Amino acid sequence: QVQLVEAGGGLVQPGGSLRVSCVLSGRPFSITAMAWYRQAPGKQRDLVATVTTDGTPIYAEPVKGRFTISRDNAKNTVYLQMNSLKPEDTAVYYCHPVGTNYWGQGTQVTVSS
Repeated sequence: QVQLVEAGGGLVQPGGSLRVSCVLSGRPFSITAMAWYRQAPGKQRDLVATVTTDGTPIYAEPVKGRFTISRDNAKNTVYLQMNSLKPEDTAVYYCHPVGTNYWGQGTQVTVSS
């Protein structure tokens, strides 16, 4: 059974940093590309970043230069380091194994003063 457990969300002031993580179980992690999506209230779920099986990152334009996606195959974990956060980054962040129908429960990130 595939499970995705996200952690690390919270409340942060504009300009601050936060790191969210996601542990994948029930599926071979090292051969799975992983992605982070986010969904703000009343909006669609948008792709934020993807990391390929060889560790190559791909970013959506709104987060380029501020967010860093990475993976640790030994820990079956994908990370999203978020710096220079803005109020418009406020959303529920979800991790997603690329090419599957599996989603984590999401972790709330709120950027507010």
